[in-house]
Amino acid sequence: MQSSKSKKILRKYKKIFEILENYDKTGTLPFQRKRIDITLSIEAIEKLKKLKEKTGKPISHIIGEQIQRS
Repeated sequence: MQSSKSKKILRKYKKIFEILENYDKTGTLPFQRKRIDITLSIEAIEKLKKLKEKTGKPISHIIGEQIQRS
């Protein structure tokens, strides 16, 4: 039987325990990054470069944020 203190810890850090459990299964963490090659149109690349200049964020972060939103 778990003590109330350990239950509190499990509740407070539930997300972290889930991430670690998934890491045990898959060997990856959700915030790890992996390099991939993709092909984009020149127009899309130019738009990404303009967004990069406007926001100051790397292109990979811009793409990642858009994917997270969808």
